[in-house]
Amino acid sequence: MAKFIVEKSGPLRGEVSISGAKNSVLPILAATLLTDDECIIDEVPDLKDVTILCSLLASLGVKIERNLENSRLTASAGQLITNHAPEELVRMMRASILVMGPLLARTGKCVINLPGGCAIGERPVELHFKGLRALGAQIDISENGVVTATCDKLIGTTIYLDFPSVGATENIITTAALAEGTTIIENAAQEPEIVDLANFINKMGGKIKGAGTDTIKIEGVESLHGTEHSVIPDRIEAGTFMIAAAITRGSILIKNIVPDHVKPIIAKLKECGVDIYMTDDGMVVRGDVNPLISTDIKTLPYPGFPTDIQSPFMAFLTTVQGRSIVIETVFENRYMHVLELNSMGARIKTEGKCAIIEGSKKLHGTEVNATDLRAGAALVLAGFVAEGQTIVSDIYHIERGYEKFIEKFAALGGKITRVED
Repeated sequence: MAKFIVEKSGPLRGEVSISGAKNSVLPILAATLLTDDECIIDEVPDLKDVTILCSLLASLGVKIERNLENSRLTASAGQLITNHAPEELVRMMRASILVMGPLLARTGKCVINLPGGCAIGERPVELHFKGLRALGAQIDISENGVVTATCDKLIGTTIYLDFPSVGATENIITTAALAEGTTIIENAAQEPEIVDLANFINKMGGKIKGAGTDTIKIEGVESLHGTEHSVIPDRIEAGTFMIAAAITRGSILIKNIVPDHVKPIIAKLKECGVDIYMTDDGMVVRGDVNPLISTDIKTLPYPGFPTDIQSPFMAFLTTVQGRSIVIETVFENRYMHVLELNSMGARIKTEGKCAIIEGSKKLHGTEVNATDLRAGAALVLAGFVAEGQTIVSDIYHIERGYEKFIEKFAALGGKITRVED
């Protein structure tokens, strides 16, 4: 079991380039199952989640070639050998469920276990099943959690999502792309990653309109062809480095960032006194210009404040003047990092969906656990400003979602090393 050793680092300064979005490349990779032809994907981050999904696709018969030096991946699904996803890989990552729709649309069947992933609360796959059933799929779930989806024909229809689930929206889009007729998704997720997936499928010959709004229209086509596509920058990684500049009172130039994708993060950091502006090279975030003060945040589906940034932002709020209130509305179990931050000297109280942070507390290093991907990033950020040494365990969560995590922070002056236990 590897660990991160983090030491107080002073203001982080320099520049960093944001990698391709993890939450975008995973559904795009799954969507390569929709065609016999070769697909070329650029800006693919070197992440464990990507490696797991590539292994899963390879087990189905997809030919995968990766060039880590130029972040390019080639996928050819022309010779599928099975539509049964291996349990050991599916259990490792919740995004494995994203192969369900493409396999069903392409082969008429998919057998897959209920997936694993970060323990941040209920993320019911029932919305996925509801959407696929509406399109004509039969779905049976065994007592040991094996899902078998079959269909004779997929027929377009109107589907209303009870919650704008990103994964369910993605699975329905990929299934409906090859269905007969028109599918309309109402109350659809609006994340930029949804738009990226739709753009990829449209390049393959798909007919998808309205991605990025709450109503998406998919006209099914008989077949799709290969294409080349570049993945959008990772807005959550960008937000993490924005907060890194703020919490360390540093100054970071962030390259390869889409400002529209991080609007709520910009707004909240500015409320705290962080200076943010655009240049020809990218976004400059400075936490060393003004005294920093508290603010309140409430997580919401996009375009609201992202739940994935809640824990890093909370770590930052422990270091500013005043009381802050955080309300988590997306995942009910996403406060596990509070205990870890409090062990470092933070003063945070939680009650249900609400967390109250008393700011300006001096943090001190100790041994903490990365309870999930984003919580792990939050603890590393806290470690950069804590007195002494912070030892972060369970870092496999962090390495699932951040490319070159140590290298990027070290280049900014962050004192962080990886050690094997």
